[in-house]
Amino acid sequence: MDLVKLGKKGQVTIPKAILKQAGIAEDAPLLIAAAPDGSIVLRQAGVYPIEIYTDERIAEFERENAIPPELAARVEKALAGRRRKSR
Repeated sequence: MDLVKLGKKGQVTIPKAILKQAGIAEDAPLLIAAAPDGSIVLRQAGVYPIEIYTDERIAEFERENAIPPELAARVEKALAGRRRKSR
């Protein structure tokens, strides 16, 4: 166990050896919580970027993912043939 000092602003410096042992990189976002027994729990937070899509961007996705009519017709024809054979 390492001894650390609480600073005037309530800040604590976590020794590099402890961070390395916990697998926490420099500048990593952390979550902190007080446990019922009075201990303080630090956990590395998972932060994932998000993108808010505009209506134009959503329309672009829909165009890119659209099934061409000729392919849709071929698939429908193939499925109809399988349905007839399975009866």
